[in-house]
Amino acid sequence: MVCPPSKRRRRRRERKQKRGCRSGSDARLRKQPHRPALPSLFVSNARSITHKLDELELQIATTSFACNCSIIVITESRLHPLIPDAAVELAGRTLHRHDRNSNSGKSRGGGLCVYVHNEWCCNSRIIHTHCSPDLEVLAVSCRPFYIPREFTVVIVIAVYIPPDADVGTALSLLLNTINKQQLAHPDGVFIVAGDFNKACLKTVLPKFVQFVDFATRGEHTLDHVYSNIRHAFRATPLPHLAGSDHLCMSLTPTYTPLLRKTKPQTKTIKTWPEGALSQLQDCFSTTVWDLFSSHNLQEYTDTVLSYIRNCVDNVTVNKRVRVFPNQKPWMNSEVQSLLKSRNTAFKSGDRAAYRAARADLSRGIRKAKAAYRRRIEDHFADNDPRKMWQGINHITDYRSSNQATSRIDASLAEDLNRFFARFETTRPSAVTPLPPAPSTGTLTLREHQVRCVLRSVNPRKAAGPDGIHGKVLRACADELTGVFTKIFNLSLSLNTVPPCLKTSTIIPIAKKTAVVSPNDYRPVALTPVVMKCFERLVCQHIGASLPPTLDPHQFAYRTNRSTEDAIAIALHTALSHLEHRGSYVRMLFLDFSSAFNHIIPEILVQKLSHLGLSTPICLWIKDFLTNRPQSVRLGPHLSSTITLSTGSPQGCVLSPLLFTLYTSDCSPTHLSNTIIKFADDTTVVRLISREDESDYRDEVNRLTEWCSVNNLQLNTTKTKELILDFRKGRADPAPLYIHGNRVERVHSMRFWACRSLMISPGLQIPLRW
Repeated sequence: MVCPPSKRRRRRRERKQKRGCRSGSDARLRKQPHRPALPSLFVSNARSITHKLDELELQIATTSFACNCSIIVITESRLHPLIPDAAVELAGRTLHRHDRNSNSGKSRGGGLCVYVHNEWCCNSRIIHTHCSPDLEVLAVSCRPFYIPREFTVVIVIAVYIPPDADVGTALSLLLNTINKQQLAHPDGVFIVAGDFNKACLKTVLPKFVQFVDFATRGEHTLDHVYSNIRHAFRATPLPHLAGSDHLCMSLTPTYTPLLRKTKPQTKTIKTWPEGALSQLQDCFSTTVWDLFSSHNLQEYTDTVLSYIRNCVDNVTVNKRVRVFPNQKPWMNSEVQSLLKSRNTAFKSGDRAAYRAARADLSRGIRKAKAAYRRRIEDHFADNDPRKMWQGINHITDYRSSNQATSRIDASLAEDLNRFFARFETTRPSAVTPLPPAPSTGTLTLREHQVRCVLRSVNPRKAAGPDGIHGKVLRACADELTGVFTKIFNLSLSLNTVPPCLKTSTIIPIAKKTAVVSPNDYRPVALTPVVMKCFERLVCQHIGASLPPTLDPHQFAYRTNRSTEDAIAIALHTALSHLEHRGSYVRMLFLDFSSAFNHIIPEILVQKLSHLGLSTPICLWIKDFLTNRPQSVRLGPHLSSTITLSTGSPQGCVLSPLLFTLYTSDCSPTHLSNTIIKFADDTTVVRLISREDESDYRDEVNRLTEWCSVNNLQLNTTKTKELILDFRKGRADPAPLYIHGNRVERVHSMRFWACRSLMISPGLQIPLRW
């Protein structure tokens, strides 16, 4: 007898779909009906609850969702004071009602009811009521047994807006009610449900989300449910409640708590014990720096930086901490210690110890909250715009929405590094090499200059790839001045920059909330703080060497020039010309694509030489921009290193100045044209008389050719044209084309990120400040 070969047993880890519980919002709600992240809702316009209470009780008895529903909202309850609460109560639920009164101007109808399930929350109360001819409101505050840590309270607002109400007045009253409660509970969950008829809450509260996407009465959606939490609910239509003409609605919570959505992060932080900076100063003051001296600049610099890092590591302490996504900002180590003590006392069974631990924890939390409040208030105490903006960021959590990305892994870091290095190009052959650097004319820095720039370092700046914090350089400026002065002067004499100082780590910053492509990231270079100090000294020397008449229409990074001057020149030039009969103005707002990344070092140094800069400085700048090691850090992942010789890193001190010098020879060829520049924002102003546009179009063609020669790319999709023409019976001018693409013509334009130039229908030019 021959047995058939048996099948190989498929092991559990090899299954594509694992066994276990069903997933989804409905399954989660059935599993824990009284512990949802957000309350489940049953909403109905009953049109007299007294006559439909039996059917509502029948639905509760026969339907699992209605039976376990956390909150039931009833509009048009049509109750009055003669009907007691006992007549309309539901078993196992707390009733909150607000009947229509004489303030509404009507004798009957209306009314609101909210039923709160006692298994979900037994701490609920009415916090606000309102009754008027235009609006009826009942606000109920709930503190459930379970709520995600990121929320503090659930506030349910039942709303009824009559069909004949003034929608504007009703929404204004409702907005005041919601704003008042949001001010009192900034971390609360707000649920606004009811019969809105013709009103729409999003017109006054655009941040709120409406979840009902089906008709609730005939072909119209009259019943709405709003919340300040995105992806909070999924609405489902239910049959009418007895003879009501409105559909009922069930809202299943679909919100995922932050603790489940994002895993806790483990970070290593460097802490500075008391007296650490004093120890560091003593260590550097007794160091014999001449022992590190070497003719090899890279070896000399790397040895000094390594020694500084080692000394910093000896006086600091590294700690590993876990950061939870829903952690409160006032949470500190003292509160966490008290929390552990409370839990230990609870497990011990000692009532007296547990009572004392609870009291200590309550006092610790109040103390931590008070300290956090004072820290936030201090941002607004002084007349410091930076501190005030930091306080606003803390309160509103402004930056957090732009940091989300769908995928953070090592492969994405490598992809972004290759994407940011896509501007690398071959060296132009037509550039004439510079003559050898003479022995004289080399910039020599003094110790007092280096000491001054080290003392001005912002201690809050993040450390670069070298790991040296600005806090160390500022606190130990006197001790480190001598060695860094020698390194800087050696670099200037050799016309080279050590690779360890021009290494950059790119930190991708999301340009928008929803990131879909690598182009949605802005590359910001994190460079050594020591190199920023060096660049600042070189920048001062270059600025002092430039002629004062250089590029008079460049208003960026020049003394006593600002965006106000650029706007004044542009408007004065245009409006003065418009006073003449039969004249009009065409303004072309150019947009360069990744302007800093397209700089060719060989072309730049030739322009710097023509501007009168010495050959050693030109050669030093060329070495600074070539053979730059670059990597991308995305979360905990660091990509491999790529060497670049094109462009200037965004985030360097020298980059803006070098770009303005790179474009200094971009000037108009016709007197009737004006090119106004603020860094990479360029505007061409053409004054046209007698409809002669030949000079304007020739200027645009020449500018396009200049961009091609200098490796700059015009972004034609973001380049806009604005025409100021107040003539009567005028005809539309011929469109403008760049590289075969038609330039979009607009009626308003953002002007250098601080004002808007806009043409109104009344043929006026208002400034929007």
